Amino acid sequence: MERTLAAMRHRPIPGSSGLVRPMTLLGDPALHAPCGAVTDFGPSLVRLVEDMYATMYAAEGVGLAANQVGVPLRVFVYDCPDDEDVRHVGHIVNPRLVEADGITVRGPEGCLSLPGVEAGTERFDRAVVEGVSVTGSPVRIEGTGFFARCLQHECDHLDGLVYTDRLTGLRRARALRAARRAPWGGPA
Repeated sequence: MERTLAAMRHRPIPGSSGLVRPMTLLGDPALHAPCGAVTDFGPSLVRLVEDMYATMYAAEGVGLAANQVGVPLRVFVYDCPDDEDVRHVGHIVNPRLVEADGITVRGPEGCLSLPGVEAGTERFDRAVVEGVSVTGSPVRIEGTGFFARCLQHECDHLDGLVYTDRLTGLRRARALRAARRAPWGGPA
């Protein structure tokens, strides 16, 4: 236990050296354009990931995609619990949603790009995402429950989708109306 705590003390906290970037809000075309693959694994990618953590924490979110800070690259960060309150913290570069299955659950979903707007959104209860780290090492993330929702939500962002795009009928109309009426809102 002591050795583990000592090792943890010397590891930097994700985002502790990052800068908070402006958030891209619903209505910005960047949120509806698919992101490009990361090809440069240099210091600018490390800086982007650190800034994304700092921005996510400042906004009190559980996940953040690069296009939400105006960068059209396939990267997202997360600090999200699952339904058993196990905390998952990490990042993934060039992610691919390789599995989404299990039961479909309609649960409350929000987005840092639509602050204050939430709607019941259907997602699979299990998701698997594969990609690489900032150093190019393979990464495979499996999530269930709320964490699976987060993984699917962030992958959607990188494909140019916002969770409201998954809504239909009255649920969609209400969410978009709430976004238009929000202090930050405009045409959705």
